[in-house]
Amino acid sequence: MKYKIDGNNLQMVTIELGPQDEVYGEAGSMKYMSGNVEMETKGKGGFMKGMKRKLSGESYFLTHFKTKSGNGLIGFAGNTPGKIKTLDLSSGNNYVCQKDAFLCAEEGVDLDIAFQKKLGAGLFGGEGFILQKLSGNGMAFVHVMGDLMEKDLDQGQVLRVSTGNVAAFESSVNYDIQRTGGVKSSLLSGEGIFMTTLHGPGKVWLQSMTLRDLASELSRYVSGD
Repeated sequence: MKYKIDGNNLQMVTIELGPQDEVYGEAGSMKYMSGNVEMETKGKGGFMKGMKRKLSGESYFLTHFKTKSGNGLIGFAGNTPGKIKTLDLSSGNNYVCQKDAFLCAEEGVDLDIAFQKKLGAGLFGGEGFILQKLSGNGMAFVHVMGDLMEKDLDQGQVLRVSTGNVAAFESSVNYDIQRTGGVKSSLLSGEGIFMTTLHGPGKVWLQSMTLRDLASELSRYVSGD
């Protein structure tokens, strides 16, 4: 499958679909497609995985795309300023990403919710730190808000990140959410009550902007009328 990423701060990935290719994406992520591409909304991964997505606030269904004949083009993009990161699962690599980061993937990539205890802790982390696991075989694309920064953690190396700024990481990275001091100090400092702690080895991708921070800044200029 061929693809091309265009743009700078408002990037779009254009994928060339062959007769045997199929991709799927989140609702609203597809921006254009050629006339010979057809779309179908359906569940992926069975009833239980669909219900996990529903309970996490995502849609039960995903939108799938393939060509009727020949080659076709389809474009995906996020709905906020940011970069698109390609994740290659063809070598057996698995990844974890924030639920709002997933954009689209080849049909061979499996998308699942990583509940664990992170769901309960995430409700207090500002962004709602719910994670999705990408496994299987193929290419996946995630949308990173703002600018993208990559960190390659050595064995045992620890990185602590404000919860919403963790975009994605390799599945070899262990993660946890920890409280940062008392509630009073968190309120006075303006920082979130919880930080995400990442333990290497593995690569981590951070985003410089979060949806909460963007909404907070924009609200200062929006009239309450």
